[in-house]
Amino acid sequence: MAITKELPVLEHDVALANAANRTLPSKEGQERPLAPSEAKKISPLKKPEWLKIRPPAGENYSHIKQLLRERNLHTVCEEAHCPNVAECWASGTATFMVGTEVCTRACRFCAIQTARRPPPLDPEEPYKVAEAVSQMKLKYVVLTSVDRDDLADGGAEHFALTIRELKRRDPNLIVEALVSDFRGDQKAVETIVNSGLDVYAHNIETVYRLQYRVRDPRAGYAQSLGTLKHAKDYARTQNKILYTKSSIMLGLGESVQELQETFLDLRKNEIDVLTLGQYLRPSLTHLPVEKYYSPEEFKSLEVESLKTGFMYVASGPMVRSSYKAAEFFMEGVIRSRRDVNAIKIGNEGEQNGI
Repeated sequence: MAITKELPVLEHDVALANAANRTLPSKEGQERPLAPSEAKKISPLKKPEWLKIRPPAGENYSHIKQLLRERNLHTVCEEAHCPNVAECWASGTATFMVGTEVCTRACRFCAIQTARRPPPLDPEEPYKVAEAVSQMKLKYVVLTSVDRDDLADGGAEHFALTIRELKRRDPNLIVEALVSDFRGDQKAVETIVNSGLDVYAHNIETVYRLQYRVRDPRAGYAQSLGTLKHAKDYARTQNKILYTKSSIMLGLGESVQELQETFLDLRKNEIDVLTLGQYLRPSLTHLPVEKYYSPEEFKSLEVESLKTGFMYVASGPMVRSSYKAAEFFMEGVIRSRRDVNAIKIGNEGEQNGI
Protein backbone atom coordinates (compact mmCIF):
# COMPACT_ATOMS: atom_id res chain seq x y z
CA MET A 1 0.00 0.00 0.00
CA ALA A 2 1.37 3.41 -0.90
CA ILE A 3 1.86 5.97 1.86
CA THR A 4 -0.91 8.53 1.65
CA LYS A 5 -0.31 12.25 1.89
CA GLU A 6 -3.05 13.51 4.21
CA LEU A 7 -5.27 12.10 6.90
CA PRO A 8 -7.56 14.16 9.15
CA VAL A 9 -6.31 12.78 12.46
CA LEU A 10 -5.11 15.23 15.08
CA GLU A 11 -5.38 13.40 18.44
CA HIS A 12 -2.81 10.92 19.63
CA ASP A 13 -4.54 7.54 19.49
CA VAL A 14 -4.04 3.95 18.46
CA ALA A 15 -4.29 4.90 14.78
CA LEU A 16 -1.36 7.29 15.20
CA ALA A 17 0.67 4.66 17.05
CA ASN A 18 0.18 2.29 14.09
CA ALA A 19 0.89 4.97 11.48
CA ALA A 20 2.87 2.68 9.21
CA ASN A 21 1.15 3.45 5.92
CA ARG A 22 0.02 7.06 6.11
CA THR A 23 1.27 10.57 6.76
CA LEU A 24 -0.46 12.86 9.24
CA PRO A 25 -1.09 16.49 8.29
CA SER A 26 2.24 18.30 8.12
CA LYS A 27 1.05 21.60 9.63
CA GLU A 28 -2.28 21.27 11.43
CA GLY A 29 -1.84 20.43 15.10
CA GLN A 30 1.90 21.07 15.01
CA GLU A 31 4.01 24.06 16.04
CA ARG A 32 5.07 26.48 13.32
CA PRO A 33 8.67 26.68 12.08
CA LEU A 34 10.98 29.38 13.41
CA ALA A 35 12.70 31.49 10.74
CA PRO A 36 16.50 31.91 11.00
CA SER A 37 16.06 35.66 11.47
CA GLU A 38 13.77 35.04 14.45
CA ALA A 39 16.03 32.34 15.88
CA LYS A 40 18.95 34.79 15.96
CA LYS A 41 17.01 37.01 18.36
CA ILE A 42 16.84 34.24 20.98
CA SER A 43 19.79 34.23 23.34
CA PRO A 44 21.38 30.80 23.85
CA LEU A 45 21.05 28.99 27.15
CA LYS A 46 24.21 28.59 29.18
CA LYS A 47 25.63 25.10 28.77
CA PRO A 48 25.84 23.04 31.95
CA GLU A 49 29.08 21.59 33.29
CA TRP A 50 28.38 18.07 32.03
CA LEU A 51 28.40 19.25 28.41
CA LYS A 52 32.12 19.89 28.04
CA ILE A 53 33.23 18.87 24.54
CA ARG A 54 36.83 17.84 24.00
CA PRO A 55 38.39 19.42 20.88
CA PRO A 56 39.43 16.96 18.13
CA ALA A 57 43.04 15.75 18.42
CA GLY A 58 45.23 12.66 18.44
CA GLU A 59 47.12 10.43 16.03
CA ASN A 60 44.10 8.34 14.97
CA TYR A 61 42.02 11.48 14.45
CA SER A 62 44.68 12.95 12.14
CA HIS A 63 45.07 9.65 10.29
CA ILE A 64 41.34 9.28 9.62
CA LYS A 65 41.03 12.90 8.55
CA GLN A 66 43.87 12.50 6.07
CA LEU A 67 42.43 9.23 4.75
CA LEU A 68 39.05 10.88 4.15
CA ARG A 69 40.57 13.92 2.45
CA GLU A 70 42.67 11.78 0.11
CA ARG A 71 39.54 10.00 -1.14
CA ASN A 72 37.22 13.00 -1.06
CA LEU A 73 34.97 11.20 1.41
CA HIS A 74 32.64 12.75 3.97
CA THR A 75 31.47 11.80 7.44
CA VAL A 76 28.44 12.96 9.37
CA CYS A 77 30.89 13.40 12.25
CA GLU A 78 32.26 16.54 10.60
CA GLU A 79 29.36 17.70 8.45
CA ALA A 80 26.84 17.65 11.32
CA HIS A 81 29.31 18.99 13.92
CA CYS A 82 28.99 15.87 16.07
CA PRO A 83 30.33 16.46 19.59
CA ASN A 84 31.76 12.93 19.71
CA VAL A 85 34.08 13.29 16.71
CA ALA A 86 37.23 13.40 18.87
CA GLU A 87 36.26 10.30 20.88
CA CYS A 88 35.11 8.24 17.89
CA TRP A 89 37.94 9.11 15.53
CA ALA A 90 40.51 8.57 18.26
CA SER A 91 39.16 5.03 18.68
CA GLY A 92 39.23 4.42 14.91
CA THR A 93 35.51 4.65 14.12
CA ALA A 94 33.61 7.00 11.83
CA THR A 95 30.17 7.29 10.24
CA PHE A 96 30.57 7.64 6.48
CA MET A 97 28.17 9.91 4.62
CA VAL A 98 27.47 8.94 1.00
CA GLY A 99 25.65 10.83 -1.73
CA THR A 100 27.71 14.07 -1.33
CA GLU A 101 27.72 16.42 1.65
CA VAL A 102 24.87 18.64 0.38
CA CYS A 103 21.25 17.92 1.38
CA THR A 104 18.07 18.86 -0.48
CA ARG A 105 16.24 19.48 2.80
CA ALA A 106 16.65 22.24 5.35
CA CYS A 107 15.78 20.85 8.77
CA ARG A 108 15.97 23.55 11.41
CA PHE A 109 18.27 21.59 13.72
CA CYS A 110 20.86 20.43 11.20
CA ALA A 111 24.24 21.97 10.31
CA ILE A 112 24.63 20.17 6.95
CA GLN A 113 24.60 22.53 3.97
CA THR A 114 21.57 22.47 1.68
CA ALA A 115 20.74 23.09 -1.98
CA ARG A 116 17.93 22.26 -4.39
CA ARG A 117 20.41 20.65 -6.75
CA PRO A 118 23.35 19.05 -4.92
CA PRO A 119 26.42 17.90 -6.86
CA PRO A 120 25.98 14.71 -8.88
CA LEU A 121 26.74 11.38 -7.25
CA ASP A 122 30.31 10.14 -7.49
CA PRO A 123 30.12 6.69 -9.14
CA GLU A 124 33.45 5.76 -7.51
CA GLU A 125 32.29 6.66 -4.00
CA PRO A 126 31.06 3.15 -3.03
CA TYR A 127 34.48 1.72 -3.84
CA LYS A 128 36.34 4.56 -2.09
CA VAL A 129 34.27 4.02 1.07
CA ALA A 130 34.88 0.26 0.96
CA GLU A 131 38.62 0.80 0.54
CA ALA A 132 38.71 3.24 3.47
CA VAL A 133 36.77 0.82 5.69
CA SER A 134 39.22 -1.95 4.78
CA GLN A 135 42.19 0.23 5.65
CA MET A 136 40.62 1.18 8.98
CA LYS A 137 39.99 -2.54 9.68
CA LEU A 138 36.50 -1.86 10.97
CA LYS A 139 34.24 -4.67 12.12
CA TYR A 140 31.11 -2.50 12.41
CA VAL A 141 30.51 0.38 10.02
CA VAL A 142 27.74 2.98 9.95
CA LEU A 143 26.74 4.57 6.65
CA THR A 144 24.45 7.54 6.36
CA SER A 145 23.49 10.00 3.66
CA VAL A 146 21.92 13.34 3.02
CA ASP A 147 18.38 13.53 1.63
CA ARG A 148 18.52 13.45 -2.17
CA ASP A 149 14.99 14.43 -3.19
CA ASP A 150 16.40 15.49 -6.56
CA LEU A 151 16.98 11.82 -7.47
CA ALA A 152 14.17 9.50 -8.56
CA ASP A 153 15.06 6.87 -5.94
CA GLY A 154 16.36 9.29 -3.32
CA GLY A 155 19.86 7.85 -3.79
CA ALA A 156 18.80 4.39 -2.59
CA GLU A 157 20.63 2.41 -5.28
CA HIS A 158 23.87 4.35 -4.72
CA PHE A 159 23.58 3.66 -0.99
CA ALA A 160 22.83 -0.02 -1.61
CA LEU A 161 25.81 -0.35 -3.98
CA THR A 162 28.08 0.95 -1.21
CA ILE A 163 26.73 -1.68 1.20
CA ARG A 164 27.10 -4.48 -1.35
CA GLU A 165 30.72 -3.49 -2.02
CA LEU A 166 31.48 -3.44 1.71
CA LYS A 167 29.95 -6.91 2.10
CA ARG A 168 31.76 -8.21 -0.97
CA ARG A 169 35.10 -7.26 0.52
CA ASP A 170 34.27 -8.50 4.01
CA PRO A 171 31.18 -10.72 4.41
CA ASN A 172 31.65 -10.68 8.20
CA LEU A 173 31.43 -6.89 8.39
CA ILE A 174 28.35 -5.58 10.21
CA VAL A 175 26.73 -2.70 8.34
CA GLU A 176 24.27 -0.22 9.82
CA ALA A 177 22.53 2.09 7.36
CA LEU A 178 21.16 5.38 8.71
CA VAL A 179 18.97 6.36 5.78
CA SER A 180 16.49 9.07 4.82
CA ASP A 181 12.74 8.50 4.58
CA PHE A 182 12.99 8.39 0.75
CA ARG A 183 9.78 10.50 0.65
CA GLY A 184 7.93 7.39 1.83
CA ASP A 185 8.93 5.42 -1.29
CA GLN A 186 8.65 1.77 -0.26
CA LYS A 187 10.60 0.55 -3.30
CA ALA A 188 13.58 2.62 -2.18
CA VAL A 189 13.28 1.09 1.30
CA GLU A 190 13.27 -2.38 -0.27
CA THR A 191 16.39 -1.52 -2.28
CA ILE A 192 18.23 -0.84 0.98
CA VAL A 193 16.89 -3.99 2.68
CA ASN A 194 18.01 -6.10 -0.30
CA SER A 195 21.57 -4.72 -0.10
CA GLY A 196 22.56 -7.11 2.69
CA LEU A 197 22.69 -4.64 5.59
CA ASP A 198 22.27 -5.72 9.21
CA VAL A 199 20.68 -2.67 10.89
CA TYR A 200 18.17 -0.33 9.22
CA ALA A 201 18.16 3.06 10.97
CA HIS A 202 16.09 6.18 10.40
CA ASN A 203 15.58 8.99 12.90
CA ILE A 204 12.16 10.17 14.03
CA GLU A 205 14.10 13.17 15.48
CA THR A 206 11.39 14.63 17.74
CA VAL A 207 7.84 14.23 19.04
CA TYR A 208 4.79 14.60 16.79
CA ARG A 209 3.87 18.16 17.85
CA LEU A 210 7.34 19.51 16.97
CA GLN A 211 7.84 17.74 13.63
CA TYR A 212 6.93 20.71 11.44
CA ARG A 213 8.91 23.13 13.62
CA VAL A 214 12.05 20.99 13.69
CA ARG A 215 12.16 19.06 10.40
CA ASP A 216 11.84 19.96 6.75
CA PRO A 217 8.16 19.94 5.60
CA ARG A 218 8.90 16.99 3.31
CA ALA A 219 9.62 14.86 6.37
CA GLY A 220 6.91 13.66 8.74
CA TYR A 221 6.21 11.61 11.84
CA ALA A 222 4.09 8.90 10.25
CA GLN A 223 6.19 8.85 7.09
CA SER A 224 9.26 8.06 9.20
CA LEU A 225 7.39 5.39 11.18
CA GLY A 226 6.09 3.94 7.93
CA THR A 227 9.48 3.48 6.33
CA LEU A 228 10.89 1.82 9.44
CA LYS A 229 7.92 -0.54 9.69
CA HIS A 230 8.04 -1.38 5.99
CA ALA A 231 11.74 -2.22 6.22
CA LYS A 232 10.99 -4.75 8.96
CA ASP A 233 7.92 -6.20 7.21
CA TYR A 234 9.63 -6.49 3.83
CA ALA A 235 12.67 -8.19 5.38
CA ARG A 236 10.35 -10.87 6.76
CA THR A 237 8.97 -11.58 3.29
CA GLN A 238 12.58 -12.16 2.18
CA ASN A 239 13.27 -14.46 5.17
CA LYS A 240 15.76 -11.95 6.59
CA ILE A 241 16.26 -10.87 10.18
CA LEU A 242 16.60 -7.10 10.19
CA TYR A 243 17.03 -4.85 13.21
CA THR A 244 15.61 -1.34 13.13
CA LYS A 245 16.80 1.71 15.02
CA SER A 246 15.75 5.33 15.58
CA SER A 247 16.81 8.42 17.52
CA ILE A 248 15.23 11.36 19.34
CA MET A 249 16.83 14.73 20.16
CA LEU A 250 15.94 16.19 23.54
CA GLY A 251 15.74 19.85 24.46
CA LEU A 252 13.53 21.22 21.68
CA GLY A 253 10.47 21.87 23.86
CA GLU A 254 9.01 18.37 24.14
CA SER A 255 7.29 17.14 27.29
CA VAL A 256 8.01 13.88 29.10
CA GLN A 257 4.50 12.69 28.23
CA GLU A 258 5.12 13.37 24.54
CA LEU A 259 8.37 11.43 24.73
CA GLN A 260 6.58 8.49 26.36
CA GLU A 261 3.99 8.55 23.57
CA THR A 262 6.78 8.56 20.99
CA PHE A 263 8.44 5.57 22.66
CA LEU A 264 5.14 3.69 22.32
CA ASP A 265 4.72 4.71 18.68
CA LEU A 266 8.22 3.46 17.85
CA ARG A 267 7.66 0.16 19.61
CA LYS A 268 4.24 -0.38 18.03
CA ASN A 269 6.04 -0.08 14.70
CA GLU A 270 8.62 -2.66 15.90
CA ILE A 271 11.70 -0.45 16.23
CA ASP A 272 14.31 -2.44 18.18
CA VAL A 273 16.90 0.11 19.30
CA LEU A 274 16.56 3.74 20.43
CA THR A 275 19.10 6.48 21.12
CA LEU A 276 18.31 9.61 23.13
CA GLY A 277 20.67 12.59 23.08
CA GLN A 278 20.81 16.29 23.86
CA TYR A 279 20.11 18.70 21.01
CA LEU A 280 22.97 21.18 20.59
CA ARG A 281 22.40 24.35 18.58
CA PRO A 282 24.82 24.41 15.61
CA SER A 283 24.52 28.19 15.14
CA LEU A 284 22.41 31.17 16.18
CA THR A 285 20.27 30.76 13.05
CA HIS A 286 19.22 27.26 14.12
CA LEU A 287 16.52 26.36 16.62
CA PRO A 288 17.38 27.38 20.18
CA VAL A 289 17.86 24.85 22.96
CA GLU A 290 14.78 24.98 25.19
CA LYS A 291 16.28 22.78 27.92
CA TYR A 292 19.47 20.94 28.84
CA TYR A 293 18.59 17.58 30.33
CA SER A 294 20.74 16.34 33.21
CA PRO A 295 22.45 12.92 33.12
CA GLU A 296 19.95 11.81 35.77
CA GLU A 297 17.02 12.82 33.57
CA PHE A 298 18.52 10.90 30.65
CA LYS A 299 18.85 7.84 32.87
CA SER A 300 15.22 8.17 33.94
CA LEU A 301 14.08 8.37 30.31
CA GLU A 302 16.21 5.34 29.47
CA VAL A 303 14.39 3.36 32.17
CA GLU A 304 10.99 4.58 30.95
CA SER A 305 11.70 3.77 27.30
CA LEU A 306 12.99 0.29 28.10
CA LYS A 307 9.64 -0.48 29.73
CA THR A 308 8.02 -0.27 26.28
CA GLY A 309 10.09 -3.20 25.01
CA PHE A 310 13.16 -1.88 23.17
CA MET A 311 16.04 -4.35 22.90
CA TYR A 312 18.46 -1.60 23.84
CA VAL A 313 18.42 2.13 24.62
CA ALA A 314 21.45 4.44 24.68
CA SER A 315 20.54 7.62 26.55
CA GLY A 316 22.80 10.49 27.57
CA PRO A 317 23.69 14.13 26.84
CA MET A 318 26.35 13.23 24.27
CA VAL A 319 24.57 10.23 22.71
CA ARG A 320 23.91 10.49 18.97
CA SER A 321 22.12 8.23 16.48
CA SER A 322 25.48 6.69 15.57
CA TYR A 323 26.80 5.93 19.01
CA LYS A 324 29.43 3.41 20.04
CA ALA A 325 27.49 1.91 22.96
CA ALA A 326 24.53 1.05 20.74
CA GLU A 327 26.85 -0.26 18.03
CA PHE A 328 28.69 -2.50 20.50
CA PHE A 329 25.38 -3.91 21.69
CA MET A 330 24.13 -4.57 18.17
CA GLU A 331 27.45 -6.13 17.18
CA GLY A 332 27.12 -8.58 20.08
CA VAL A 333 23.52 -9.46 19.15
CA ILE A 334 24.27 -9.94 15.45
CA ARG A 335 27.45 -11.95 15.93
CA SER A 336 25.74 -14.21 18.47
CA ARG A 337 22.93 -14.84 15.99
CA ARG A 338 25.46 -15.60 13.25
CA ASP A 339 27.27 -18.07 15.54
CA VAL A 340 23.99 -19.84 16.34
CA ASN A 341 23.14 -20.06 12.64
CA ALA A 342 26.60 -21.42 11.82
CA ILE A 343 26.24 -24.14 14.48
CA LYS A 344 22.77 -24.99 13.18
CA ILE A 345 24.01 -25.29 9.59
CA GLY A 346 26.95 -27.43 10.75
CA ASN A 347 24.66 -29.79 12.68
CA GLU A 348 22.34 -30.11 9.70
CA GLY A 349 25.33 -30.92 7.50
CA GLU A 350 26.49 -33.68 9.86
CA GLN A 351 22.99 -35.17 9.95
CA ASN A 352 22.94 -35.23 6.15
CA GLY A 353 26.39 -36.85 5.99
CA ILE A 354 28.13 -33.77 4.59
